[in-house]
Amino acid sequence: MRTLAPSGSRRGWLVLVAAAAACVLAPVLAVGVEGLLRTPDAWSALGTAAMLRMIATTVLLMVAVAAGTLLLGGGLAWLVSAYRFPGRSLFAWLLVLPLAMPAYVLGFVFLSLLNFAGPVQTALRAAFGPGVWVPEVRSLPAAAVVLSLCLYPYVYLLARAALAEQAPATYEAARALGAGHGRAAWRVVAPMARPSLAAGAALVMLETLTDFATVQYFNVQTVSVAVYQVWKGSFDREAAAGLSTVVLLFALLVIAGERGLRGRARFHQRGGRGRGLPTVTLSGWRAGAASAVCAAVLGAAFAVPIARLVTWSITATVDRQVGLARFAGNLGNALLLAGVAAAGCVGIALIVTHGARMVGGRPVAVAAGLTTAGYAVPGVVVAIGVLVVFAGLDDGLEALGVPGGTGLIATGSVLGICYAYLVRFLALGYQGVDASLAKVSPAMSASALCLGASPRRVLTRVHLPLARTGIGVAAVLVLVDALKELPIVLLLRPFGFETLSVWVWQLAFENFWEAAALPALTIVAVAVLPVLLLTRTTRLPR
Repeated sequence: MRTLAPSGSRRGWLVLVAAAAACVLAPVLAVGVEGLLRTPDAWSALGTAAMLRMIATTVLLMVAVAAGTLLLGGGLAWLVSAYRFPGRSLFAWLLVLPLAMPAYVLGFVFLSLLNFAGPVQTALRAAFGPGVWVPEVRSLPAAAVVLSLCLYPYVYLLARAALAEQAPATYEAARALGAGHGRAAWRVVAPMARPSLAAGAALVMLETLTDFATVQYFNVQTVSVAVYQVWKGSFDREAAAGLSTVVLLFALLVIAGERGLRGRARFHQRGGRGRGLPTVTLSGWRAGAASAVCAAVLGAAFAVPIARLVTWSITATVDRQVGLARFAGNLGNALLLAGVAAAGCVGIALIVTHGARMVGGRPVAVAAGLTTAGYAVPGVVVAIGVLVVFAGLDDGLEALGVPGGTGLIATGSVLGICYAYLVRFLALGYQGVDASLAKVSPAMSASALCLGASPRRVLTRVHLPLARTGIGVAAVLVLVDALKELPIVLLLRPFGFETLSVWVWQLAFENFWEAAALPALTIVAVAVLPVLLLTRTTRLPR
């Protein structure tokens, strides 16, 4: 049942939804158009050989991290869903915690542990002599390991949800026909979970593509790193736009690949949503090994880094390596940007979802869906797209004889950062608000309209109160992602403007690891909040 407002009001709400979609798409389309025209500038700025090396490195890193997260996330999801062992219920939700650990934080903690002067190599030299061979730490494989440890929860959550939604009838039929536990899982369970695994791998590859802080720690040169270096090194917007188009092409290929991995095959099950897969109780060394595997992954990805950060934070505070005034200022900047982003994203999302319900029809539904497109675009592309849009506005004003300055505003104030945040994170606000409004009966909204309430009054008196839980969750998700965001701030920030993420990156890049610990720990502590909210929605099958 559609909820339609009067024709005059529908036109106004349709304009608002279309305007929101246009604002989100503008930077993406701008960087795509200018990038296609300026790609030769990027190749000439870096050289053909360097570009080809960066493209190959980017592909290798994305494939390696996708494989690592599928192994970790898919394997752990199967372990806690199909087996019973000591600590299973606790590990089932604790394994989500690494989602709160930014990769650029885990990266410098790993470097401190594994570099030449770190405790691991020191212990190896003490045990086996000074000539003991140790793999190169600052390398692509090491970066892939760090990113896999941070990003495997994407695959883990989706795989666990897919396994929990499977009815046991098909699996039990395969077992009854003589298939072993592993064979039935590979031939029956895995194909049904393939869409979720493909979606998780796509998310991981997009996150890997947009990362440029972690890979710089490990001396890995990707295309995203090149965008930052070209813009910050020479402020060559044309070359940066050309490189951003390459990054955008990678993102589009990942999305298309995710659709392809799903394939045309369709897997259905009888019995609908059941009680989940039957579990096997492990005993003896197998039970201990299952618990040890979960503990090892959780320790490497979360517990050990947190312990290291806490120790460093205490040392840095006692030794006054961290200025509390600077810490408070950077925290205030980060919270200001995150608060503006959360309020803006949730407010626009509420207008879009409400407008879609008031107007109805396919055009407004498509426009509402397009407002989520920014989340699939890497942060470096969004940032360069904002630069291109503001530069175009500046040129347009000057052509009309109006004194410009929008280009300066984009890079000289927080306006460009806030706009980029809205483009990048509006999807989080939209999904949270839309999920809450979907539970509101259309008949309730229609009744309010029939009683003479205007669409704006329906929004304030009906939809807003009923969707407040979803609004709160969406605001928290946007706030945390904005607090962790690094590429957008680094590319668009005014001179001298710092947030916690920028400060952590600067200190860690210069090997001031102890000084970087307190702001890094603050980011992780805040990021744990939505992760804990997320674990409330995940339950193991009985």
